[in-house]
Amino acid sequence: MKKSEFLLKGLIYALGVLVYTSAVAWILFNGESIFGKKNSFLMPVVLLLLFIISACITSLLVLGKPIQLYFDHRKKEAIVLLFCTLSWLIFFILSIVVFLALV
Repeated sequence: MKKSEFLLKGLIYALGVLVYTSAVAWILFNGESIFGKKNSFLMPVVLLLLFIISACITSLLVLGKPIQLYFDHRKKEAIVLLFCTLSWLIFFILSIVVFLALV
């Protein structure tokens, strides 16, 4: 793969993580208005299950293809793709922090 392909694939996977985490954050932020105020044992259970599912989904987005490349004996490509994805995620979080600092 070319360097631009790694950057593009990393961007796509990082955008997937950004969109997914934004959707979950929106649901959590607006949870009371969506679901109403609940005082139930099930709410912490739901949140913990959501946390576990989110960890699995984001792990697949970040690590899925690099693990596949690694097992296909393309170790260098796996590491480059992983670092490209992580670089985009770092760029996104820094951009959000700067945006929040300026607003």
